[in-house]
Amino acid sequence: MENSEFRSLLGNKTKEIDGILEKFLPEEKGIQRTVIEAMNYSVRAGGKRLRPMLMWETFLLCGGREEERRMVEPFMAAIEMIHTYSLVHDDLPAMDNDEYRRGKKTTWAVYGETMGILAGDGLLNLAFETAAKSFELCGCGGNGDTETCFPEHLPRAARALAVLAGKAGIYGMIGGQTADIEAENCDTTVTEERLLFIHEHKTAALIQAAMVIGAILAGAGEEVLGRLEKCAYDVGVAFQIQDDILDVIGDSSTLGKPIGSDALNGKQTYVTLKGLEQAGKDVEKLSGEAVGLLESMGTDNVFLKQLILELIHRQK
Repeated sequence: MENSEFRSLLGNKTKEIDGILEKFLPEEKGIQRTVIEAMNYSVRAGGKRLRPMLMWETFLLCGGREEERRMVEPFMAAIEMIHTYSLVHDDLPAMDNDEYRRGKKTTWAVYGETMGILAGDGLLNLAFETAAKSFELCGCGGNGDTETCFPEHLPRAARALAVLAGKAGIYGMIGGQTADIEAENCDTTVTEERLLFIHEHKTAALIQAAMVIGAILAGAGEEVLGRLEKCAYDVGVAFQIQDDILDVIGDSSTLGKPIGSDALNGKQTYVTLKGLEQAGKDVEKLSGEAVGLLESMGTDNVFLKQLILELIHRQK
């Protein structure tokens, strides 16, 4: 696929996902309006929409049909809400203490630290409220319309919900964040094993959730799910290593956030452990493994393959 064609498709797909998110964002009204405004501000601040995009493209890769999209959309929105809440909390003074993200003021910097905490909490809860809407769309509601009835989707949605909860929780992203915080406060050098645990759980877990959920909702078998989970692991770890690299050699105007924050905070990263050269080589290795696993699927999604490579080798 030509780069210009890919860019055009990427832009269109990002806009489509923005539209999906808007359908599930709460209306800004009521006594609790301020926290809703903060939640919506966080989601509307932009982003790559990587996780919902990976979910949909993996769904198609595994034989999912366009007419089933309405049952996938709640999960697409939910995973982006979970990702956004994690960023809102990451930016807090007690965590990374960042005032800018994607070139815009972070949520706590606009609404205050307390409201930033509540906005993150609200998005996490809203994510599961949203994912649950997929169950409402599975059946025909007794009207006998077989064209809009997908009873096979019910057990798939249940399993997808369990994956989403697991990958976002203490055995997934939150577990990785815990290990990351404890590593920052550790006087000894962080081992490669612990660092990979952090990257796998803090970053790769939600990417795994996205791709595995997409495959589950399409009805993929266990062998395919295993390959995709490993592929997503490679993507997530490479993505985080690239993030560590960009914090050293990136450009703040391109990244939309300050660079050098890891060194300033005394944070041990893959780059401080392995050096820039080896970190770059490991990104290439993981990238090759991820693409190889995709190509072994027997079906092809050219856009998905190029998307993964673009994300891993991104400059922002």
